[in-house]
Amino acid sequence: QVQLVESGGGLVQPGGSLRLSCAASGIIFRDRAMDWYRQAPGNQREWVAGIPKTGTTNYADSVKGRFTISRDNAKNTVYLQMNSLKPEDTAVYYCNVHFIVTEYWGQGTQVTVSS
Repeated sequence: QVQLVESGGGLVQPGGSLRLSCAASGIIFRDRAMDWYRQAPGNQREWVAGIPKTGTTNYADSVKGRFTISRDNAKNTVYLQMNSLKPEDTAVYYCNVHFIVTEYWGQGTQVTVSS
């Protein structure tokens, strides 16, 4: 049974930082690419960042230079370090793992950027 559990969200002031974590189970984590998505109220879910099992990470233009995705295969965990946060980063953040015919999502963690 695949499970993805996000944590680390919260309320932060503009310009602040948060680190999100996503703990995975039920998969061979080191063999899977992992992604972070987010969904703001009234908006569609959008891709934020991705990390392959090896190789170069990728980012949406809106977060490039501010967010960093990383992984710890020993802990089966993927992280999203978010710096210089803006009000428009406010959303529920989800981690995702996809296979050929299916994909899995965590329950999400709320990030609110507000003064």
